Amino acid sequence: MTLKYLIQKEFTQIRRNAFLPRLIVVFPIMIMCVMPWVMNMEVRNVVVDVVDNDRSTQSQQLVHDIEANDYFIFHGQKATYAEALEEIERTEADVVVVIPKDYSKDLTQARLDKSMRYPSVLIAANAVNGTKGAMGSAYLRQMVTANALPQAAAIQTEISTLFLYNKHMDFKLFMIPALFAIVMMLMTGFLPALNIVGEKEAGTIEQINVTPVSKTTFILSKLIPYWLIALFVITVCLLLAWLIYGISPAGPLWLIYLLAMLLALFFSSFGLIISNYSDTMQQAIFVMWFFVVIMLLLSGLFTPTRSMPAWSYTTTYINPVCYFVEAVRTVFIRGGDFANIAHQVGALALIGLFMSSWAVLSYKKNK
Repeated sequence: MTLKYLIQKEFTQIRRNAFLPRLIVVFPIMIMCVMPWVMNMEVRNVVVDVVDNDRSTQSQQLVHDIEANDYFIFHGQKATYAEALEEIERTEADVVVVIPKDYSKDLTQARLDKSMRYPSVLIAANAVNGTKGAMGSAYLRQMVTANALPQAAAIQTEISTLFLYNKHMDFKLFMIPALFAIVMMLMTGFLPALNIVGEKEAGTIEQINVTPVSKTTFILSKLIPYWLIALFVITVCLLLAWLIYGISPAGPLWLIYLLAMLLALFFSSFGLIISNYSDTMQQAIFVMWFFVVIMLLLSGLFTPTRSMPAWSYTTTYINPVCYFVEAVRTVFIRGGDFANIAHQVGALALIGLFMSSWAVLSYKKNK
């Protein structure tokens, strides 16, 4: 009965707060409606300047291919390389393509005489944005090669690719499960981190400390409301993914909820641990933000974990966000069942139980 009234007290405090109820409702809606459109790792809109020193039919075909490509914004033809380079320095262009003089003539001779070298086309990219410059250069290299070697392009068209999971190559399908992790992390992590330390600043924590309520009951009363909030948040995210984007889990829905609850167990416990050790709300926010950013960037949410250096990859073994992202993508996109994510579920459960035990032990109750 004591636990029931303590949980009721927590919900009463949340309801009386003018900001928290709005945050719990509006935040997941904003994340699901805005972030899938902006968190796109596909490189597009590469601004290209072309310097055509040949002015032949073959060189103009390459220019028109660049102009018609959806990945590029054709910025026009420039008279000289120096003029195009000035536009890169003014950040008005990303890549410059320089077609040499006698391009068509040398290309024809190389096709007839295999001992002749194919003409070289200069591709100069603005490397300030390394990803955009590298990807833009790679796209242009493929186009230059296809223009010089039509047989290579013909071979590529004969190769058919079968996408097993993300058939339409829609990046939103890949990012939406990862957004679940961000929403859960912020909603069930930061709010508990401000809970106990907020009562410390208000002085109301002393009223609990002089009662016979056990530490376990007190911490459970702090954790359970945020587990229920996690259920509400993940439900809102799933509904919005279905209503707005037409995306639904390919695997069992209950596995999504299981993973969400295990992640909520970890972050709510972790937030209470930080709250227990903090003296002010400002301190709790900074400490929580420090760990959240590290776990987020090293989780494989944005880039594959296998591309990390070996020393940083070892951190994924204790990073619950990494287990969650990998498991939820397996269920949501690939239609995996429990056997496919048993390892991640076990790891999340162990980490969550450890952190919840730490949350109980770290709370100092002075009678």
